Amino acid sequence: MDFSLSGLSSGFDWKTFIDQIMAVQNAPIDKLNAEKITNINKSAALVDLNTKVAALQASSTALSSAGLFTGRTAASTTANSTWNPSAAPGTASGSYTIAVSKLATVAHRDGAADVGKALNDTDDVSALTIANLPTKIGIGAGTFSVNGQKVTVSLTDSLDQVFAAISTATGGAVTASYDHATDKITLAGTGEIVLGAANDTSNFLSAMHLTNNGTDTISSSGSLGSVNVSATLANARLKSDITAVDGAGDGSFVVNGVTIAYNLNNDSVDAVLQRINQSGAGVTASYDGVADRFVLTNSVTGDTGIAVSEAAGGLMDALGLTGAAALVRGQNAEFSINGGATLISASNTLDASIHGITGLSVTVDSQATQTISVAGDTSGMRKAIEDFVAKFNDIQSYIADQSKVSTTVDGKVTTAVLSKDREVQSWSDTLRSIAFGAVSGVTGTISRLENLGIDFNGATNQLSIKDGAKLDTALRDKAGDVAEFFQTDTTGLTAQVQTFLTKISAQNSDQQDQLSKSNNDIVSQIAAIQRRLDQQRQLLTNSFIAMETAQSQLKTQSDALTRAFPTTSSSSS
Repeated sequence: MDFSLSGLSSGFDWKTFIDQIMAVQNAPIDKLNAEKITNINKSAALVDLNTKVAALQASSTALSSAGLFTGRTAASTTANSTWNPSAAPGTASGSYTIAVSKLATVAHRDGAADVGKALNDTDDVSALTIANLPTKIGIGAGTFSVNGQKVTVSLTDSLDQVFAAISTATGGAVTASYDHATDKITLAGTGEIVLGAANDTSNFLSAMHLTNNGTDTISSSGSLGSVNVSATLANARLKSDITAVDGAGDGSFVVNGVTIAYNLNNDSVDAVLQRINQSGAGVTASYDGVADRFVLTNSVTGDTGIAVSEAAGGLMDALGLTGAAALVRGQNAEFSINGGATLISASNTLDASIHGITGLSVTVDSQATQTISVAGDTSGMRKAIEDFVAKFNDIQSYIADQSKVSTTVDGKVTTAVLSKDREVQSWSDTLRSIAFGAVSGVTGTISRLENLGIDFNGATNQLSIKDGAKLDTALRDKAGDVAEFFQTDTTGLTAQVQTFLTKISAQNSDQQDQLSKSNNDIVSQIAAIQRRLDQQRQLLTNSFIAMETAQSQLKTQSDALTRAFPTTSSSSS
């Protein structure tokens, strides 16, 4: 028989009785758990408060930034100006009328045109297909018009077949031929030749540089062959051979004193151009496919040269960038300030190194006269002050909310989690005292926040910008005094606030450590009490089980006696 079942023999629900006893005995644990939860909530509140303290510290740091109250704005008074003025902190305020008579331009070295080989070495173009013509512009399949007649071009056609198609379409009135010596196509007609139509679908005519001239003979306006910039230098179709290389095909040239190496058999023209661009030569190299020439362009504006040198027969010679190249000189910017003498700048960014106004820089993009106004950056100053006020008030509101004691209409008192923490409440009082007090050691006219139109809202103990105009005037006209008030070492408002916030953070951490230790101690106490209660429950349970067992045995013996000595009775008849 299972005597752990409550009341099996006795009929007494001893398990419920034990639960009731243990519930009474559990009261200390309940009290400790409540205390632990209070500590957890208080610690969480302190963590949130520390976050707000850190936010005020960051705002205070920004307010003490060295360039905040010397910050400057620079703007053109010309509507929709595309000039880009800027002023560094401390730039002298005022208006500067800048008259630009010339803009700076870049110098460039234009290589000789037509450095690529002709389309063909002979006049016979029967082997040249449209798809593989080494022209500057690729030719698309479709139709083009000659004297109002459509000529169809297929990519598989040879150039000779296109010539034949022109003759067929015009009934022999127009014939076409190629001259390898000039690398041009010539159309000859029996009268004026008219090229093109609005519905042409092939660019054959433009790719061949053929345009109307009102006569019966039209020739390509330029040579047709071009350089293959993606092929190796040895196969790039350059008109001039590259001979200034060693047996392995290695050569080099110098641009603005920077040596660029290349290999005739491994490097493409594109690779060499990129190598120039990525070097320290200060130029950009490019290929003009229309003119079939190479160009070196300075990376900076101004009248500065571009020097190229190499051994005779080198790559630069083959690219047309040596003897036959033409240097187009750059132009310096010319300007004056406030009607003064003409100043010269190699750049279109006119800065103090040229005009002598410390901190002022204006990037110009037009020949014009504009006035640049430089003033204190009052919006940046005010934004920093407003942020400081907001973060200060956030701490005050939070402490007030977490420390409040309220009474309901029925007289019930409710306390917030930090209501008994006098230290935290003292933080609010001290911060308010610092903000309300005067800053010592300043020589200017501003020693209190009220001098900036900032005062306390008595109902909430929060700061408020009560006179915005007063603040704006101080920032505009007395920025130095404002800076002294906030930024004086040790005694300035931000220094005082920073010092006290550091103290708050340390005390906050100490409180959290104490709460953590207290909760660890509570856990230990709960565990000890729980062990005693578990032992007491087990003792009571064992006692009641023994009782059930004893009563069961007594009942068994009683039943046995009853069976052994049955009760007899007589009755009278």
